[in-house]
Amino acid sequence: MKRYSTEMAIIKALKECKDGYISGEDLARKSSVSRAAIWKQVKNLRDKGYSIEAVPRRGYRLISSPDLLLPEEIATVLKTEFIGRRIIHRNITGSTNDLAKELANGGAEEGTVVVAEEQSHGKGRLNRSWVSPPGGIWLSVILRPQVPPSEASRFTLLAGVAAAKAIETLGIKPEIKWPNDILIGGKKVCGILLELSAQPDRVDCLIMGFGVNANVDMNKIPQESRERAITLASFLGKEIDRRQLVADLLLKLENEYRRLIAGEWDSVIADWLSRCNTLHENISLITLQGVIEGEFVGVDELGAIQIKLPRGDVKTFSAGDVTVKKRLT
Repeated sequence: MKRYSTEMAIIKALKECKDGYISGEDLARKSSVSRAAIWKQVKNLRDKGYSIEAVPRRGYRLISSPDLLLPEEIATVLKTEFIGRRIIHRNITGSTNDLAKELANGGAEEGTVVVAEEQSHGKGRLNRSWVSPPGGIWLSVILRPQVPPSEASRFTLLAGVAAAKAIETLGIKPEIKWPNDILIGGKKVCGILLELSAQPDRVDCLIMGFGVNANVDMNKIPQESRERAITLASFLGKEIDRRQLVADLLLKLENEYRRLIAGEWDSVIADWLSRCNTLHENISLITLQGVIEGEFVGVDELGAIQIKLPRGDVKTFSAGDVTVKKRLT
């Protein structure tokens, strides 16, 4: 069951009213507060950037909303059951993953989402930094799956499937690069970072971080990364509705999470493989132990990459960075 704050309930009621006015009495009833409290809440919303008209004897009307990923905005289009019931928004934070970990350690419930307009110290895989300027989608989700730590790596592939399916709602066909980079035309549009807190026999929490180059200005991406990056806006030739994409991403994530917990891991892997851009390619896998070369033939039950070596045997690796050498014929 969804829970709405008073501000969320007010925005929801105003948006449902379309171009008309809603009386203070009706707004109070739908928001479960007194009429006297409505004015204070409306003032708070105006301070956040909402333009709300108030006309005596007619009521309130929403004129415009800020282009921010505010909980009030996401809640109006969110269709999940538990992911995103609580959303923490920051204009700028060091890392949404770090803030989510702090909240998780303090007992935040499963499904809590942290979203920021900017990150000053965004993080990527392999200890890389992730540039996170305005216009992107930088968010982290707290999950508390009842699985042993050995199975936590499955969530890396699961997150990639969810992100790809969310982007597909825009009419785009993205590809997944192992384990979970999302590409469009060979260029990275979304990165995912999974961080784990666990006991020897159980997972305490998973922090699943997503970084999506949505409406980011390409000039804000460092020159050394620009040739390998793309934004959704630059690909489509127009800006996207970030609020709707966040809602779609959280819904796809919840759906994939339910599939895994229900024992449908094989179908999640099948969806991942159907979107993988390096399957049966000749690749190099850069690991801490060195470079492995061979044919990428699939993933195992835990999502580790399987590589057929030149001598014919297949080896499995749980970490590394994939690059394509040349296409096999």
